[in-house]
Amino acid sequence: MQTRLTVIVDNIAKNGIKGEWGLSILAEHRGNRILVDTGASDLFADNMSKLGFDINDVDYGVLSHAHYDHANGMPAFFERNSKAQFYLRETTAEDCYFKKLIFRKNIGIPRHIIENYRERITFVSGNYSLCDGAYLIPHTTNGLEKIGKREMMYRRTTDGWRPDDFSHEQSLVLDTDKGLIIINSCSHGGAVNIINEVKKVFPDKHIYGLVGGFHLFNKSNEEVRRVGKEIKETGIDYICTGHCTKDRAYNILKEELGDRLDQLKVGLKI
Repeated sequence: MQTRLTVIVDNIAKNGIKGEWGLSILAEHRGNRILVDTGASDLFADNMSKLGFDINDVDYGVLSHAHYDHANGMPAFFERNSKAQFYLRETTAEDCYFKKLIFRKNIGIPRHIIENYRERITFVSGNYSLCDGAYLIPHTTNGLEKIGKREMMYRRTTDGWRPDDFSHEQSLVLDTDKGLIIINSCSHGGAVNIINEVKKVFPDKHIYGLVGGFHLFNKSNEEVRRVGKEIKETGIDYICTGHCTKDRAYNILKEELGDRLDQLKVGLKI
């Protein structure tokens, strides 16, 4: 059975359908419709309608990680879909901040959303089987808090500020006829790390593709090129990126990855 991904929200607008800084992807897989993220507002709902989808038909919601540009549309989702649970990592909380010296900015999920919609939210741990041929995979790479510190991303805890280790981030992995497809909307834990994590979980499976942002917009040309080379070395066949990768980094990745690289944009069907 064919698997289809449709980009509902991305930075790049297309054919009169608006974009925003955020990401939302609808996966149609083995008879189920899985919505990964809801973008930074309720724009995703308007875009779904314009792209010919009904929110009520979504069977599962997945939050890739606990940042506003992926979670702010969740209240609108719950108001317009009466059946689907939203699946979050068990460490997800309203505690994610950008912090530089004394400056701090909340970049997390909507306030009180867990409290207000607790019956619609399922917290998961470990490697989780979502539905037929669809899995939620956490980070298992050590030392990711170093990435959080570098990005000035912190979590506000009862013990004080802690660099984010992205334990609230997860990948949706789909088992398709071509191999495994990984969807990880920002890949804060590192695109190559994510590919390797999924390889460890499914050692007998071929990883066909990785779809999502790579958070490379603020990286040097040299670092972006290195990431492109390392992705190529994994042997993956297909990459589709956008959102927090942005144009400069995308163009460098294109030089390294060639035809195996595609650009996320609103309305793209994969």
